[in-house]
Amino acid sequence: MNDFAAHVVHLGRRSVLRTLRQPISVFPSLLFPLILLAVNVAGLDRATLLPGFPTDSYLDFALAFTFMQGTLFAAINAGTDLGRDIETGFLNRLALTPVRGMAMVAGQLAGAVALGLIQAAVFLSVGVIAGARIEAGVAGALVVVALSVLMALGFGAIGAVMALRTGSGETVQGLFPVLFALLFLSSMNLPRNIIDIDWFRQAATYNPVSYLIEAIRSLVIEGWNGQALALGFGMATGIAVLALAVAALSLRTRLVRT
Repeated sequence: MNDFAAHVVHLGRRSVLRTLRQPISVFPSLLFPLILLAVNVAGLDRATLLPGFPTDSYLDFALAFTFMQGTLFAAINAGTDLGRDIETGFLNRLALTPVRGMAMVAGQLAGAVALGLIQAAVFLSVGVIAGARIEAGVAGALVVVALSVLMALGFGAIGAVMALRTGSGETVQGLFPVLFALLFLSSMNLPRNIIDIDWFRQAATYNPVSYLIEAIRSLVIEGWNGQALALGFGMATGIAVLALAVAALSLRTRLVRT
């Protein structure tokens, strides 16, 4: 194992253990999406009667939202943990070692990726127990998990960028409503093709979150939809690559400034 990989492994182990040792970081990210799922299914079930609605089960339609909401929690947790490392001086001390900047960023995000994996397993299990059907089968469920992990990586990197820019875990937590607003300007509650309000439909169309949700949703209610999956994985990969690059640049700027 080369030095870069070894550094990522060591920092990643620390990040994962720190995440799992903080129940306040894990349980809300599992509980709140499921509570909101139950509320939405109970309140919006009659939406399935709308002409053009893709399924007769709102649970199947709404299940994808839990993965996206869980991803935002993973992003905030990653940013908060990194912000705490900045505040305590751990990041500055780490900078005095041979660890490369990208290894620092990648290692810090291991906790977010692990949390994304746990979330995917829990949300899928609860959804199936509640009566949801994964039309793409077991292979489709594995693809859902893979996409969820990729989303956790990308949005975790966004959380890291916020922490590196602000230097404060509390500030990162305060930015959660901004990220959460992206959900409500997406195709979270209704398919884009039956949204009547033009500006809302346009906002949902330009919102990358819509394509992440729709990729997971397609596996649940359609089966295998190559276009939806390509758009979803493409968006998730693009977000991850861009956010990681910005995080690495932000880390370099912060270390030079301090």
